[in-house]
Formats: sequence, C-alpha cells, structure tokens
Amino acid sequence: MDQRVTTGIPGLDRMLHGGFRPGSANLIWGAPGAGKTVLGLQFIYEGALKGERGLWVSFEEFPHSLYRDASSLGWDLRQLEQEGKLQLAFTSPSVFVQSLTEGGDMGQFAIERVVLDPISQLRRLTQDPQALRQLYYKVVKTLKALGVTSLLVGESNQPDFSKRDRGHISFMVDSIVALNYVEVDSAIHRAVVVLKMRGSDHAKEIRRYEIRRGGMVVLEPFQNREGILSGMSRRTG
Repeated sequence: MDQRVTTGIPGLDRMLHGGFRPGSANLIWGAPGAGKTVLGLQFIYEGALKGERGLWVSFEEFPHSLYRDASSLGWDLRQLEQEGKLQLAFTSPSVFVQSLTEGGDMGQFAIERVVLDPISQLRRLTQDPQALRQLYYKVVKTLKALGVTSLLVGESNQPDFSKRDRGHISFMVDSIVALNYVEVDSAIHRAVVVLKMRGSDHAKEIRRYEIRRGGMVVLEPFQNREGILSGMSRRTG
C-alpha cells in the first residue's frame, strides 16, 4: 500500500489521496492571511501526536508568536516542545542557508517533518534568478537527503504564483497546494486546490475551507463557478 504522511486535515488528505508522499518537499503557496501558517502548524502538530518529531524554521515569527497562534486553535506546542516532540527555531535566511552549507544539525534531532516559513524570504538574499534557483535547489536537496517530509511556505499577493516564482521552486517540489481568497456573490471565501502532485493522482476540484478552533477544515467544492483562482469568480450555466 502506498504510504502517506497525513496533514491532520482530513479534507485535505482526501484531496491528496491520503496525504503527502514520505520524504517529499511540498510547496504551500497563498495570499497573506490565507491560513498557510495554520496548515503548517496542523501538519507539525499531527506529526507530534503520532510520534513523528517536527522542526519549524521561521524567518519571520518568534516562537512565542507561534505558541500564541497554536493556543488559539487549541494546540499546546510549548508542552510538545518540552516533551521533545517538536522544535521551533527562529533564524534568518542567510544563517539557515549557511547551516545547510556547513552540514546543519537537523539530522541530530531525528526529525521526520519540517516546515520552513516562509521559503519566499530567500528572495532577500539575491536578485539574480539563477542564484535564487540554486538556493532553492540546495534547500530541497538537503531536506530530501535527510528523508524528511517538508512543507515550504510561500507567500504572494499574485493569484498566479508562477509570476512571482523567480527561482522556479515550483519545478523542484513534489506537490503544490494553493490557498487563496475568492469573491463569490459579494462575499469573501477561502479556496484550496492541489495544483501538482508528483508520482500520484490527486483531486482536481477547488474546495472551500475555513479556519476554526481545531484548525483548517476543508468543505465542499465550488459549484457552477469559474475564475476562482483569479480571486473574482463568475457564475457558469
């Protein structure tokens, strides 16, 4: 049977036909405030509950902010960290890349799940698309060599993330999950879609989702709409 790494979000796992592939690098891309960090926290929390140690590397938020955000969802990350089931780290993109060059210490923690939030911060290190591509390649290659299942969180205001993908990380990752806002009948909804999953089939529909206490909840597909990924949907039929 094909093994999968579950996210802790049943509806998303079904869209992924069971979850992410073990040892894969997966891009979570979306607009600010769309719930990317919540998805990552749920992924790390799910692993900790199952005995799969996790590492969260943040380039923007200090651990106490993550403790607070997780607590509002009903998760005690501080307790799990004290129990050695996960580790939260705040660092800069340059220090992180240097740690990869020097061999790093991720392997010493015997981790199985990693979240980098946001991977798009690596753009601060260079304006050269080719150099950025090499940075992305180094990150993805190192994570895969460690055998961990990773989520790389990317942020963009563009509905079409490829317009902001200067380093072409979308070609290096094994799957892409996009989160976006969409206007439907003068109301704002959240939309999730799996754009790519290497070596596996996946759901093709675009689904609604909500952020509640307990995390991200994937709901029904959008019906009789087009243009959802652009953020401005239109009724069909």
